[in-house]
Amino acid sequence: MGKRNLFEKVWDAHTVRELPSGQTQLFVGLHLIHEVTSPQAFQMLRERGLRVMHPERTWATVDHIIPTDISDRPFLDDLAERMMVAMEENASEFEIPLFGMDDPRRGIVHVIGPELGLTQPGMTIACGDSHTSTHGAFGAVAFGIGTSQVRDVLASQCLAMSRPKVRRVSVDGTLGPGVYAKDLTLHVIGSLGVKGGVGYAYEYAGGVLDRMSMEERMTVCNMSIEGGARCGYVNPDETTFEYLQGRPEAPRGADFDRAVDWWRSIASGPGADYDDIVEIDAAEIAPTVTWGINPGQSCSVGGSLPAPGEAGADAGSVAEALDYMGFEAGQPIAGTPVDVAFIGSCTNSRISDLREAAKVVKGRKAAADVKALVVPGSQKVGDQARREGLDEIFRAAGFEWREAGCSMCLAMNPDKLEGRQLCASSSNRNFKGRQGSPTGRTLLMSPAMVAAAAVSGRVTDVRLMLNGG
Repeated sequence: MGKRNLFEKVWDAHTVRELPSGQTQLFVGLHLIHEVTSPQAFQMLRERGLRVMHPERTWATVDHIIPTDISDRPFLDDLAERMMVAMEENASEFEIPLFGMDDPRRGIVHVIGPELGLTQPGMTIACGDSHTSTHGAFGAVAFGIGTSQVRDVLASQCLAMSRPKVRRVSVDGTLGPGVYAKDLTLHVIGSLGVKGGVGYAYEYAGGVLDRMSMEERMTVCNMSIEGGARCGYVNPDETTFEYLQGRPEAPRGADFDRAVDWWRSIASGPGADYDDIVEIDAAEIAPTVTWGINPGQSCSVGGSLPAPGEAGADAGSVAEALDYMGFEAGQPIAGTPVDVAFIGSCTNSRISDLREAAKVVKGRKAAADVKALVVPGSQKVGDQARREGLDEIFRAAGFEWREAGCSMCLAMNPDKLEGRQLCASSSNRNFKGRQGSPTGRTLLMSPAMVAAAAVSGRVTDVRLMLNGG
């Protein structure tokens, strides 16, 4: 018999019992909440006369509905203000720490968890947000959950879950210049399909992942859900430990050394068993752009859009996407005009993302007819960017510099597309209406590619700009 992989070790360590339904009652080590999916859950607790079982394991932030420009209270949007008040009252009543509007630790939930050291290897992590898989970059098993499950975790610190299978996605070789973690994850989703991961947890591995920074790994794990996977993770290693050391909520001194010993022990290691293995050659990955209405509908920046007749069982979806986007089969994606350029979201709003985009923007100007904005993922990221002068680089190029928040990723705030605007976005979803307009259109790409599109006014191969073009 082979050895257990990390997922199996962490799952088994957090199993309370097997339920008659065949599901597992799984203990949740860290629960992250925000202002959108928690109000109803807290109300359910009140209706049942329940308290939060482990408030010390629950941390709250505000990110989805907050404005990123004018943040004076009360908010101009009455619904946003009411949601903020509910979050503040719930956190106070149930004694949960809250990173509120005036807290320098505030930011997007999947950005601040890691940067504060709350996210650690070997944890089970839950949050009422699809992209909780981000935290798997640390060797955690992290799930997005619905509001009723938020209630369950608040009340019992447990979830009833079916155990997924594990697929190892190994990426070996070397990514070329101008090819980023975002391109890798879009390539994986495009190759395996948006439903290819259903029933699986993804273990990302191989030489490319081994060499990635923690922020790059977070980008890859973030979009696991877009490929249908229940979660995604990377085995913890020295890069992980170095990132965590000294973080405010991470262990310290001898406790940190003991933690590292355990974190090493949970890694999959040689000989681990998997239900499936996929191998990808990094040389096949180019700067990648979505052209359709789900993250699997993508092509390389040098590619062309498919015809429905070439898509087999996906013909209907391809035809629907082409019609919605106003594109023609066979047209090249490069050269597509854009109206808006958005750099931000829990996928790509960390300091390394802003640095890469600033390299493209520096000394250039955004096209006159493009609305371009940069939204840091946290107050800390914004502060670091200002210390490095990145905000001035973007401002000089005609970009709007905003305060931390989810912003235009899902547009539950004033940052929205208008009408049929087409947005080059570093976010994670290109669904119909995702960015605030029922007819708005989204092209997903790396932050550097978004910067290139903003400057040129159209989809452009960033490698040309990085080479001095």
